[in-house]
Amino acid sequence: MSTTSLDDRPQAPGGTGPAHSLLQRLARLRQTVTALVESRSAADPTAGDPLRGLYLSEDAVRHLLHASPRTIPETEPPAPRPPQHTADPVDPVAPADPDDRLARIAARLPLTELDTAVLLIALAPDLDRTFEPLYGYLNDDVSRRRATVGLALELCGTPPHLPDARARFHPSAPLRSLGLLTVEDAERPLLTRSLRVPDRLTAHLLGDATPDAALRGLLHPMPAPQPETAHGAQGDGFVQRLATRLGAGPCTAYLQEHREGDALAVLASALHTADIGALRFSGPTDHLPELLREARLSGRAVVVSGLPEQPASMVAELASARDVTVLLADPRPYDPQWSAHDPLVLQAPRLPAGGTATWQSALGAAADGFDLAGTVAPYHLGAERIGRAARAAAALAAFDGTELTAAHVRLAARQQSASGLEQHARRIRPDVTWHDLVLPHEPLAQLRELALRARHRDRVLGDWRLSAGGGRGRGVLGLFAGESGTGKTLSAEVVAADLGVDLYVVQLSSIVDKYVGETEKNLERIFTEADRTDAVLLFDEADAVFGKRSEVKNSHDRYANMESAYLLQRLESFDGIALLTTNLRANIDDAFTRRLDLVVDFPFPDAEQRTALWRHGLSHVPHAEDIELDPLARVFELAGGSIRSAVVTAAYLAAARDEPVAAGDLLEGARREYRKAGRLVPGEANW
Repeated sequence: MSTTSLDDRPQAPGGTGPAHSLLQRLARLRQTVTALVESRSAADPTAGDPLRGLYLSEDAVRHLLHASPRTIPETEPPAPRPPQHTADPVDPVAPADPDDRLARIAARLPLTELDTAVLLIALAPDLDRTFEPLYGYLNDDVSRRRATVGLALELCGTPPHLPDARARFHPSAPLRSLGLLTVEDAERPLLTRSLRVPDRLTAHLLGDATPDAALRGLLHPMPAPQPETAHGAQGDGFVQRLATRLGAGPCTAYLQEHREGDALAVLASALHTADIGALRFSGPTDHLPELLREARLSGRAVVVSGLPEQPASMVAELASARDVTVLLADPRPYDPQWSAHDPLVLQAPRLPAGGTATWQSALGAAADGFDLAGTVAPYHLGAERIGRAARAAAALAAFDGTELTAAHVRLAARQQSASGLEQHARRIRPDVTWHDLVLPHEPLAQLRELALRARHRDRVLGDWRLSAGGGRGRGVLGLFAGESGTGKTLSAEVVAADLGVDLYVVQLSSIVDKYVGETEKNLERIFTEADRTDAVLLFDEADAVFGKRSEVKNSHDRYANMESAYLLQRLESFDGIALLTTNLRANIDDAFTRRLDLVVDFPFPDAEQRTALWRHGLSHVPHAEDIELDPLARVFELAGGSIRSAVVTAAYLAAARDEPVAAGDLLEGARREYRKAGRLVPGEANW
């Protein structure tokens, strides 16, 4: 049986590259296949039968009965050698070819000479279709046009009865466990099972860098490394030490991050420093084999930021891949039960949040039209989210048809601050300003100081190291105390609006639970979400959960005190902004008061302030020009909330007449507020 040499057929243009190197290997393999075909056909009387392989003729049966076994040697073979790693197991003559991807894979992975030869034999029909009829002839079955286990061993000159040779096709052997080879037809005897190479491996060996199709939509780009990360608040050389470890060889590391995005930014800088590429994965565990194979083929690290709710199976499978660098990041502490192979567990350093330089780089020259530093100070976004926020802000500005403004940046930043607080809190999008507050100078100054503390807490408590230590957080805690309607909730909304974040009002009904321990769990969920969210958390009527501890006289007192003890501990490590309001400051436990940054007392408004409140309430309402507000404010002692309700009542009365608000409407509104409160309505003599 004659064959045509691969070198005699037209070649692809170009004499270098991964494809050329692989074709050279195939040409040498073809010589081996040709020699085996000619050797078989010389002694086979059925070699010229065009239907050979489709049926067994009498000549073929006689040939099989009288042929000497090819698989059993006459002498005892030498003991199998341990696996030997080599840069080029198939052809040691040319190991230095930089384009030989098969040699590079064999050097990087635990592949023996036999493994690499088998891989090339199985790969051949996917690169050169003329191997198919040759393999069909050698398999004695024209329908089996791929290499089989027996044929691969025969081409390698390895007796198939050797345990070490057969073990190379076991599911735990490198070729199969690494996802480089598939052994099909499990119901057939081992030697007649077909061998197949994944299409992704074939494409990689030919120079195609496109990731596996199974990973489409599951791989994401790494954020660009930022100088602020490498020289962050904890400038102890963490990034450089991590880069050194990554450069030393494959490893598995678990970075526990305090704030979402910190670990990913650190990993991006460390990988950049170590000059290592990365595959950032986010998807189900079903695609981990394809992910690990892609990492092995490309020599890149695997990065998973944000593990699933049940991470054990993912961590175990990734940590068991000892030949791949795997970097995991999550806010939860590492649990040794997740994997038998413990990774290198590290604490990701706290990075500067909302770095102005990062925002400036993302926004470009468009940020020159406003105070960028003051605008982005409240936000704790990583470099990746800053980039996304910058693109969203530009899109908002384009939609409005205006230049980029601070309002666009704030809105985009709020959108990037994902939150799960809606489950236990009501979100309020602030729509008020400092001009909406009518307060005396002292509480107003304290409110502005509260906003200032929220903006600069990272610098003061972090960079200047004024945190009290002991795992204490960098949160800002304030208590608003005063009678109902004096502006406590409105002030919280104004502070949130000034910071450019949302206000979340905690629903006490959704966190207080009759079962022991459930209230603490609900509170922990709220604090955890608030820690990672740029928002203001408001506990309205806070004395319901922050009340004074009492002497333990029964089990109810004991469990109530346990809730207070939990809150005292949790506030120590809180990193967000929390505001508490109460009508009875004396009911708040002194231990809570000590942990507060500011206590703002909201006094009941005097006559002058009440006049200002009436005037502010009417600022957007059509009203008669001759209304005198001073007598109304002097006679009716109402808080700001009641004055607003009175104005609303007056507005409805006027709207029903289709007229502007008159003095009588305001008087009726004030009287109704008195009646609602059960108070005696002042006489009308002065009116």
